[in-house]
Amino acid sequence: MSDPVTLPSELQPAREMAQANKTSWLGESAEYRQARNALLADEIELRRQIQRVAEQRRALPPGPVAKDYRFLDDQGAEVSLLDLFGKHGTLFTYLWMYGPERKRPCPMCTSFVGSLDIPAPDIEQRLSLAIIGRSPLARQLAFARERGWRNLRFYQPVGDEFERDIQWIVDGEEWARVLVWTRDGDTARLFWAAEGGPETADPGFDPHLAPDPTPLWNVIDWTPEGRSKDWYPKLDYSN
Repeated sequence: MSDPVTLPSELQPAREMAQANKTSWLGESAEYRQARNALLADEIELRRQIQRVAEQRRALPPGPVAKDYRFLDDQGAEVSLLDLFGKHGTLFTYLWMYGPERKRPCPMCTSFVGSLDIPAPDIEQRLSLAIIGRSPLARQLAFARERGWRNLRFYQPVGDEFERDIQWIVDGEEWARVLVWTRDGDTARLFWAAEGGPETADPGFDPHLAPDPTPLWNVIDWTPEGRSKDWYPKLDYSN
């Protein structure tokens, strides 16, 4: 496994790098190129900030030791949290909003889980990946087949201790959770969890995780329309 990327201590100013950019587009105005280069400087700074935050995340002190949580796998066998690591020392878990009280899964969760299915074989060269839902496993697997997902592993918690401890239900409402775990000998530790809710939402935005991991929103952010206050993905666009 290669070492994590670390930014050099001295970096060329982003504005200088943007001004050295040789890209130009047929028919562009001088006004467009000036504004685009100014934006490029900010995009370079954003890229660097993302890398700095990733480095800060990697430097977190050891997280809390996890309990011996149990899950059901797709064969109906009971497995432990440590079993989900497989051959790796790191485990990424996504807890999607598909509780037994729901007729259908959350569309946003579905969009995110779908974005993990194709690259799952690549991701699992570096770490293990598990999708955990509160619904019976048969329901989760049936929906996965409906969506054409082929590469993801789904699990159902045994009992409600895991659900309580990771605050999957808050004030009676189910929330999605992203949790990354590390193996520490014969135990597992929480390394990092995405955090955020109403108290961390900026004005004009619905609560979403910080950072927001959803490719859907990243692509829409590259467009002139940007995000809409009244649009969310659906499970079916036939109507």
